Amino acid sequence: MSVHPGPITVAPAAKTRRRRETAAAWAYLSPSVVVIIGLGLVPVVWSLILSFQADDLVTPSRFVGVDNYAALAQDPHFGQAVGNTLLYTALYVPLSIVLGLALALALNRRVRFIGAYRTLMFVPFVLSATAQGVLFSFILDPEFGVANSVLHRIGLSPQGFLTDPSQALLVLVAITLWSGTGFCMVVFLAALQDVPPSLIEAARLDGAGPFRILRHVTLPAVLPVTTFLTLWQLIQSLQVFDLTYVTTKGGPLGSTTVIVYFIWQQAFQNFTAGYGAAAAYVLAVVLLALGLGVRLLRRNKEAR
Repeated sequence: MSVHPGPITVAPAAKTRRRRETAAAWAYLSPSVVVIIGLGLVPVVWSLILSFQADDLVTPSRFVGVDNYAALAQDPHFGQAVGNTLLYTALYVPLSIVLGLALALALNRRVRFIGAYRTLMFVPFVLSATAQGVLFSFILDPEFGVANSVLHRIGLSPQGFLTDPSQALLVLVAITLWSGTGFCMVVFLAALQDVPPSLIEAARLDGAGPFRILRHVTLPAVLPVTTFLTLWQLIQSLQVFDLTYVTTKGGPLGSTTVIVYFIWQQAFQNFTAGYGAAAAYVLAVVLLALGLGVRLLRRNKEAR
């Protein structure tokens, strides 16, 4: 004769204890939840609603539908900002990754003072964009800057740098490379130190030279890190603002006006907050598409 166990019941005391633990947990978490909702979710929803309105942050707003988005498509200043941002991204992202990998390969060895060399390369990344902007504004000043003084001493003509429309964006890319390459270098260094030495030794025994080892062993091993850095640098470059604000204010002649600076300009300088919110959501959609695209590519590679 078999006996079937009845349903498991939880004692009232255990239920009460669980409720108390849950309540205590929510009591501890509630301040963080309120901050996240207040500073994260609410502004996102509010700016989405704002993008469909005409709002100057002073008088009552009025609903205009998709007029803000339609105006963006015809705005030459927005088109210029998009072009500047794409050019900045196209230059900065690949150069920062290639230079970061080159520095990581050069510093991934045991030599004297290697820790000091790595620290010196990483220090610019720690500096804020504001500090970088102030520093290079003095160095690259067309009249009193150190850069033109050096060019004069070696017999070269002075340059406009940040005041020249043909040079300003390229100079901003160079400044960002000076500071941002250190981050790529550190991440690549960590990845290189995880490459199994046995694979490199086996390739050497098979007669592979340094270039073939780099191509067939090192680069495939650091591919996941390269994917991460590419996405990270893309997002950072599409959101660049601080350096532009401190150094050029979007000039000269709009040659350094990027998307985020355009959004700030429309919302807080021209007092067209709804128009600025629409531009912000265009950028948000682009960033979301980039993230989803990279994730799908990675899934396809893993499936293969």
